[in-house]
Amino acid sequence: MARKSVSELRSQRWFSAPGSIGAHKHRRIKQGGFGPGDFKEKPVIAILSTWSDLQTCHAHFPQRVEEVKRGIWQVGGFPVVIPVQSVSESFLRPTSMMYRNLLAMEVEESIRAHPIDGAVLMGGCDKTGPGLVMGAASADVPSIFVPAGAMLKGRWRQHTLGTGSSTWAAEADHRAGKISDAEWTRMSEATVRSPGICNTMGTASTMTLLIDVLGLSLPGASTIPAVDSEHMRMATDAGRRIVDMVWEDLKLRDIVTEASLRNAIIADMAISGSTNSLIHLIAMARRLGHDMTLDWFSEASDKVPVICNLMPAGKYLMEDFHFSGGIRALLNVIRAHLELGVRTASGQSLGETIEGAEVYDHDVIRSLDNPIYPRGALVVLKGSLAPRGAILKRSAAEGQLLTHTGPAIVFKNLKDMTQRIDDPSLPVTANSVLVLQDAGPTGAPGMPEWGMLPIPKKLLEQGVRDMVRISDGRMSGTSYGTCVLHVSPESRIGGPLGLVRDGDMIHLDTNSRKLDLLVDEHELARRKAAWSPPAPHYERGYGAMFAQHVLQADDGCDFDYLVKRGVNPEPEIH
Repeated sequence: MARKSVSELRSQRWFSAPGSIGAHKHRRIKQGGFGPGDFKEKPVIAILSTWSDLQTCHAHFPQRVEEVKRGIWQVGGFPVVIPVQSVSESFLRPTSMMYRNLLAMEVEESIRAHPIDGAVLMGGCDKTGPGLVMGAASADVPSIFVPAGAMLKGRWRQHTLGTGSSTWAAEADHRAGKISDAEWTRMSEATVRSPGICNTMGTASTMTLLIDVLGLSLPGASTIPAVDSEHMRMATDAGRRIVDMVWEDLKLRDIVTEASLRNAIIADMAISGSTNSLIHLIAMARRLGHDMTLDWFSEASDKVPVICNLMPAGKYLMEDFHFSGGIRALLNVIRAHLELGVRTASGQSLGETIEGAEVYDHDVIRSLDNPIYPRGALVVLKGSLAPRGAILKRSAAEGQLLTHTGPAIVFKNLKDMTQRIDDPSLPVTANSVLVLQDAGPTGAPGMPEWGMLPIPKKLLEQGVRDMVRISDGRMSGTSYGTCVLHVSPESRIGGPLGLVRDGDMIHLDTNSRKLDLLVDEHELARRKAAWSPPAPHYERGYGAMFAQHVLQADDGCDFDYLVKRGVNPEPEIH
């Protein structure tokens, strides 16, 4: 394989520039305590870290940065740390989804505007993986992803607890009066025992796994627990590998092909991945030059069953998955459905990276003839209520609700829902369909995770734990239930969801992939004519920019001006 020469490195246009320009860069880097032997004629590797004190999932990143640096130094690179948006799922409001695109912009411009030859992308919490990949893809330099790893399994009394999934179940019991305030507090605290991302198959674990399947991390890195010493060694290995990738000029666009993306979708079905994965995969694919649509997911939906027995669709957690063989073993089980010749960041093909990978616990990683769920986890629905599509995680829903017709109970927004959901006079039954409007990309604002609408208290007290719920918002990947999400186009821009009224009959038929509003066309036309767009949430700033430029869920919720093809010129160096 041809290797770059020193003169071809981007960084050398700064450090080796003639006259005062190069002298200025040398002088200023020496100000940081570095000598010529540290940086002269070496690839400059940016370590883009999404650490902050309010990104507790990444609390171990300061140490991992040092381990990545060690690997870079060992093979003759020059590491530089560039902090970027932490996009904390727990602490960022109104929703982290608003800031994925901001992270992607910051990553792209941080790489482009600095003397960077390659990048190590350190993330894991839900939006950080997609945002880092989107930005690095647009910047078009060699990059490798270092996943944060999952936190340790939760333990409370005799119970094993999963982040999010166990919490939601206990919260329903708490609202129903079945556990005390003190028990609820102790149990919920027991779910977060260490740094690391959610240990269930939520959005964070789903996306780190799919980035692994795409070949953008070291093979199998995505399942290593965050606090395991193997995770430290992986970080150092990634630091060494990125330097070689720079010399090889191996970029994300060279690795990810249409076949790679279709592999990721197949894996998504087999792991019972988060519904959020569809938005992120589409956004990442388009930044990488591939026009992925929801139809790709529809085509894959029945190709493989769910064989990964993890919460919320199953009973185990990421730690169990890792020690049962991890993602490499799972991919080996479904290898007949994959394109094995695609490249990976390791320099090997996908087939080479999974060759010989064994399953050590056949209840955690099932065989194709003994699945957790007989078909792929995710299904795309279309119909009069969702002309451009909606998403349902059927593997996490009650089977009897997958075909259902019932009257709508409509909530105009979250405040309306919060005020009325537990009102004893709410005319709701287990047959009702709860509908939340104004939670889409420009609504709410920013498409928060409001899609798992709570079961009304009077139904909880009757033992009801699931019912059909529909929104144009998202749902946490750790959640469960018959929740139809990402209805597109959203209600705030005049989509049919915004025209639903109390008592309207809604028909869901998962087998036929249909979601229909059973209202006469003339009545809908009348409602549409009377509809007027609501006032914007923001009058200025990033929020206003987001609302004006964000695409709908079926287009990945990227910004319209960021998905454009083409390369921005490198900055003038002076």
